[in-house]
Amino acid sequence: MHPTLNIAVKAARRAATVINRASTQLDLLTVQSKTPNDFVTEVDRAAEQAIIEVLREAFPGHGILAEESGESGPESEYNWIIDPLDGTTNFIHGFPQYAVSIAQTKNGVLEHAVIYDPNTNEMFTASRGSGAFLNDRRIRVSRRTRLNESLIGTGFPFRQFDNVDAYLAMFKELTQKTAGIRRPGAASLDLAYVACGRLDGFWEMGLSPWDMAAGVLLIQEAGGLVSDLSGEADFMATGNVVAGTPKVFGQLLPVIQAYRPANMQA
Repeated sequence: MHPTLNIAVKAARRAATVINRASTQLDLLTVQSKTPNDFVTEVDRAAEQAIIEVLREAFPGHGILAEESGESGPESEYNWIIDPLDGTTNFIHGFPQYAVSIAQTKNGVLEHAVIYDPNTNEMFTASRGSGAFLNDRRIRVSRRTRLNESLIGTGFPFRQFDNVDAYLAMFKELTQKTAGIRRPGAASLDLAYVACGRLDGFWEMGLSPWDMAAGVLLIQEAGGLVSDLSGEADFMATGNVVAGTPKVFGQLLPVIQAYRPANMQA
């Protein structure tokens, strides 16, 4: 494992310690609403601080973009993108589908990725050009080639509802054209599940960079494809992402494109 990835794994485990401790005392949590349906707790902030402390100790010259504290650190060719608790709504309800997500970029290119599920002790890791792994075992996207045999993940709109009708049209079409659709509620894990073959594809709109950065690299290193709604690579800027096995991706993207509003970013 690359030394930089080792540090990211250490940071993810440190955050998970904070999360696991709090998961036994959910009734004591103070929950705040950042925007409607978008929550934050002191656990998010404490887990994020734990990650930042580990990264700062090892890489004081790197920049950081974190969900709760925003951008910090010096300008650098190296930057860390952090979601300390992806799936906060699940967490505060005791629904065991949430994760720690950490990615590093070099000059804007994804280099390293960690997604850690504290509930299952599953550690997904990837480094550019070195493959994707689950608990040190090499993973690949599934071998499915037909959309109608595929299990597809998604995320319902929850921050902005301007394009909810378009999303529902996509959902309706794909419900009829796939083996099933799942919405567990943590995009980072959904993307990791595409990388290891549990899901054959995924799409969501309105994500933030920390929701998808690590998962995107995992899928790419596991042999999958990722794009925005135009089939291009601008998903980190637009927040709209489509992913899947090469064959399934090619059938999933046109269905989604057919219902994309003309005024919507790709």
